[in-house]
Amino acid sequence: MLMEDGGLDTTSEEYRKLSKAERRKRRRATPKYRNLHATRERIRVESFNMAFSQLRALLPTLPVEKKLSKIEILRFSIAYISFLDNLLQ
Repeated sequence: MLMEDGGLDTTSEEYRKLSKAERRKRRRATPKYRNLHATRERIRVESFNMAFSQLRALLPTLPVEKKLSKIEILRFSIAYISFLDNLLQ
């Protein structure tokens, strides 16, 4: 049922007898699908981390190079936004 390139042979009689859920499950088990999924996930995580880095760069902390966790960045951002909002009022 697997083809040489790692894809599924969707023309086989066996494949056509499978339920929709089983077809999806088998398709997701192919090396080709797993590699594509891993690549997409890696890009998503890199984008997520880049967004946190950009947000972190906007926050004033002492020392500047202090490493903050993601939750610390979010909490500090909320506090900083509140502080700036209070300054404007």
